[in-house]
Amino acid sequence: MKKLKCLVTGGAGFIGSNLVDKLIEEGHPVVIVDNMSTGKDENVNPKAEFWKLDIADVDEDWEEIFNGVKVVFHTAAKARVQPSINNPVEFDRTNVGGTINMLDCSRKYGVKTFVYSSSSSVYGNVESVPTKEDVELNPMSPYALQKLMGEQYCKLFSELYGLSTTCLRYFNVYGERQNTEGAYCLVMGVFAQQLLDGKPITIRGTGHQRRDFTYVGDVVDANMRAAFNDLVLKGEPFNIGNGDNRSVKHIAKLIGGKTKNVDPVKEPKETLADNNKASFFLGWEPKGNLEEWIKMYKEKLGI
Repeated sequence: MKKLKCLVTGGAGFIGSNLVDKLIEEGHPVVIVDNMSTGKDENVNPKAEFWKLDIADVDEDWEEIFNGVKVVFHTAAKARVQPSINNPVEFDRTNVGGTINMLDCSRKYGVKTFVYSSSSSVYGNVESVPTKEDVELNPMSPYALQKLMGEQYCKLFSELYGLSTTCLRYFNVYGERQNTEGAYCLVMGVFAQQLLDGKPITIRGTGHQRRDFTYVGDVVDANMRAAFNDLVLKGEPFNIGNGDNRSVKHIAKLIGGKTKNVDPVKEPKETLADNNKASFFLGWEPKGNLEEWIKMYKEKLGI
């Protein structure tokens, strides 16, 4: 594999830092751009070039930062549904404005490939499960709509400027470096932290809502396959999920401890990825084992 200079937005975050580590392991020079709003210092690979910057800052001198970069992995975002409902304008600035800025810098400064971290939230509630990429999309939150707009901008930049873009729709990612606190952490991190704090695990609604939980190592592998291939793509979306699902109630049971039910939020009843497209075009297959990982995670946390 030819070694290409890569830029990873959000490279101090959960998914981005795992991706940076893999790129460096494979011998690619890496630039990290992260404003550290949710990123962590300990996640920053010391072998990467690091810039503490806001991706939505159009007045920054991006030419220096993009110098020699051939591949951009855009993982930076203000994530999570409920916070986006509370702060739609703030989220839009990062998730739409920041994405456009990174696409425009890629266009201007010679980037060849742009891999966009999208989300299964673009589907909303769908009748078709497992879900294929070509179903009618029904985003149910500002975050979901912003992710969809990012996909559309990727496609547009491919058509207008010839930039090869790929959109990866992640399904409920878990794994090493996932957040355990704050507004942006995922359900497993929330449950684990509640247990560590001696509090009951809070389940929104009945807990019967089902999610396709996807291991972060598999997400990293999908990014690598999307970037380093001979395909020239124009905003093509690919599902990146484990291809099976579990109820939130089941996850709470695996974590252990007392539970309590709280008011539900507006969210899809079920997510489940049809991965056939990613398998066919990218040669990607998920390998994560949720139950085994939770067991190791609990041992590491001492719970």
